[in-house]
Amino acid sequence: MSKQVKLPVICGKELGDGSPCFIIGEIGINHNGDLEIAKKLINVAADAGCNAVKFQKRTPEICVPSDQKSIKRETPWGYITYLDYRHKVEFGTDEYKEIDKYCKERDIMWTASCWDIPSVQFMEKFNPPFYKIASAKILEQDLLTAYRSTGRPLLVSTGMSTQAELDDVAKSLSDAIWIFLHCTSAYPSENNEINLKVMQTLKERYGRPVGYSGHEVGLQVSIAAVALGACVVERHITLDRTFWGSDQAASLEPQGLKRLVRDIRVVEKAMGDGVKRVYPSERAIRKKLRGS
Repeated sequence: MSKQVKLPVICGKELGDGSPCFIIGEIGINHNGDLEIAKKLINVAADAGCNAVKFQKRTPEICVPSDQKSIKRETPWGYITYLDYRHKVEFGTDEYKEIDKYCKERDIMWTASCWDIPSVQFMEKFNPPFYKIASAKILEQDLLTAYRSTGRPLLVSTGMSTQAELDDVAKSLSDAIWIFLHCTSAYPSENNEINLKVMQTLKERYGRPVGYSGHEVGLQVSIAAVALGACVVERHITLDRTFWGSDQAASLEPQGLKRLVRDIRVVEKAMGDGVKRVYPSERAIRKKLRGS
């Protein structure tokens, strides 16, 4: 790895080879605009041992395409326009002040993926330890500039992107502290389209650590990602996968998240340092079976 590459350090935790995997519980909009559900999801992540939770922040008037604003759809709030729906699931200053306070009480970091420049400016008043840039937004140069200007570490999802597009993103972020998170943007993702070997491709091509943002069903793929070197793992979380919302089905319920964090920590211990040695637990058996 190039000595010129600065590794992300988030609240004193360096991301990279040899460091524990940084685990993010992606709440996103699975709270469905309900602050109490958001707090319960923060509890789920904190109790499981996650390092951070992440939300999504949008300015609906900017993020909703003009031709979709007046389209109506069935929602938990009735048959309303898409623009009205986006407002229903957005938290404002009061809600995020409460989230900030609650995360401090639970001793867990929090941040948000910002889908537009005003949302980055909004989030800055909460002094987030890092930002995660959503796959859908990584080609928007003005937004990348806004992210870079914060000086915060950036985790960049790579879903639905070509290699050439990622090369352009890497150039745009050359003066920032960032890493890519390998990702397949399908909800849920099919196992035969996840292609975990891309992580090694990204690591070698850009000379920096790589993480994994997963949307698959189950735990096996995310655990395998850690075994293959992911220094960050992000998974959507929910109280119940049958809840209303586009991300719920690709999310982990509380017990699943607990198992994921537990198994990642087991795999980390088992990976070791690559140096072949005889362990103390082997010595008596060695003596017995090999003799003198």
